[in-house]
Amino acid sequence: MPPKPSGPPGPPIGVQLTNTARAVSRAFDAALAAAGGSLPTWQVLLALKTRSTANQRELAAAVGIQGATLTHHLNGMEADGLLTRRRDPANRRVHLVELTDEGEAAFRRLRDVAVAHDRRLRAGLDDRELEVVRGVLARMLANVTEGTTAGDDS
Repeated sequence: MPPKPSGPPGPPIGVQLTNTARAVSRAFDAALAAAGGSLPTWQVLLALKTRSTANQRELAAAVGIQGATLTHHLNGMEADGLLTRRRDPANRRVHLVELTDEGEAAFRRLRDVAVAHDRRLRAGLDDRELEVVRGVLARMLANVTEGTTAGDDS
């Protein structure tokens, strides 16, 4: 009889985490789409809302995407009337990006979607459980970004 594999039962935790993250992401994307938005639109609106004005470089860094990708999203959002871009009078090579009234309304609509999605994720979890989840996720992130490995405490 072959030896029984050691370790915890069930799929590898990375597979389970990846599958969960994909499902959560798909659900959020669907909720945003139902409200006429998308994840990139929400991220840009949120970044702009936390600043009164931002240049495109600052915005790309805040959203975590490359400048060319941001420009693509900004072009669509500007065409939809959600934002305006103008040259910075102090530096004509820089474009300043600002929300329009329609952009403010889209922000509020998508913020409500994001809050409802967060409530859905938290359903049935108390504050203690949420702190445990946060701690576990933080540790997993540290394990892959800091090059540390978890010890085998079994």
